[in-house]
Amino acid sequence: MDKPYVLGIDIGGQTAKCGIVNARGEVLAQSIMVSNKHDDAQSFITALAATLQKLISDSDLTDQIRGIGVGAPNGNYYTGEIKEAPNLSWAHEGNVPFSSMLSEAMGGMPVALTNDANAAAVGEMTYGAAKGLKNFIMITLGTGVGSGIVIDGRLVHGSTGAAGELGHAILYQHGRKCSCGREGCLETYTSARGIVQTYCELKGCPVTPDITSKMIGELAHQGDPIALKTWETVGDQLGLAMANAVTFSAPEAIFLMGGPAQVGEPLLRPLRAAFDKYILNIFSGTCQIRMSELRANEVAILGAAALLKMK
Repeated sequence: MDKPYVLGIDIGGQTAKCGIVNARGEVLAQSIMVSNKHDDAQSFITALAATLQKLISDSDLTDQIRGIGVGAPNGNYYTGEIKEAPNLSWAHEGNVPFSSMLSEAMGGMPVALTNDANAAAVGEMTYGAAKGLKNFIMITLGTGVGSGIVIDGRLVHGSTGAAGELGHAILYQHGRKCSCGREGCLETYTSARGIVQTYCELKGCPVTPDITSKMIGELAHQGDPIALKTWETVGDQLGLAMANAVTFSAPEAIFLMGGPAQVGEPLLRPLRAAFDKYILNIFSGTCQIRMSELRANEVAILGAAALLKMK
């Protein structure tokens, strides 16, 4: 009998979310571990393997797991490496052979890897609102800004396996310093950290740990003018970037997911206005801006699990 279950893992800058997924795309059990307290890849993978083994054991599914799908920043589908991911605490190690290291830690279990936004795109395409769409983009807003691009029904990996880094498209020359080493990347303005920086610049206050994008969203819903101006600025920046993305992929829809996207209309209203303003006229009216319809804590887990079927 075939092993009916797959492990899906969504690795972020702060946490790694793990889930056991069945053939119907249901997440049967989940676990979360802190990802930013490990300074080297080996200790992270050791802790991750222990988390996975406990999840399997607690679910009484030993010997019923077919393999592991992983979505991670800078995860490379072709090579199984995580390459210099700036938002991971062990990025200084350079190219980490993540798939082979995790497979070894899990007793030889097969591992498929891609970047986290690609995993979210696969999840939305397989189980969510993008089911049946052949051309769409998934943009993830969080610690960084990621994107998964689907053209003609296929996830775009490019010649190197690293296609789709819209978060590192340069929005402003000589702009904010990005963790990737360049200046002015979209991520430095529309990630959770970028949103906080914009708010603090507008307010004239220092960036402190108690100021979060979630708090700025709450303030916007209370009518705070600086918070509203922050989301108007971010919406305009993201709308411009999305309009540019349409010119090369002609998507039917662009989906948004992640914590900052949950603010709703304070972001979506200026974003849609900017998107309509900047989009090339031949694409006007051809692309919808939509929110992911999967649970935020499950979409990348589901996509990572579905990734294993593509191997």
